[in-house]
Amino acid sequence: MQKHTKIYLTHFNYFGNEFIGCEMCGKRAVDIHHIECRGMGGSEKDDIKNIMAMCRNCHITYGDKKQYKELLKQRHEQRLENFNKA
Repeated sequence: MQKHTKIYLTHFNYFGNEFIGCEMCGKRAVDIHHIECRGMGGSEKDDIKNIMAMCRNCHITYGDKKQYKELLKQRHEQRLENFNKA
């Protein structure tokens, strides 16, 4: 398992084959996406604030496209906020 995937699953208390919803559309997530790509800097890119769950379609549609970066950040910040309130 990749480091960033483990960080995400651990943070949100996911175990095994639990359903993880895409943070964009709610369908089953299959990818853990770096909002700011790893190639642009060090290990802080694997921080929970920079990784989000996405289905394949949303990953292709929104991932690594500059025009959607702020939208991805907003959606993920909402996810983190809602989780921390629970």
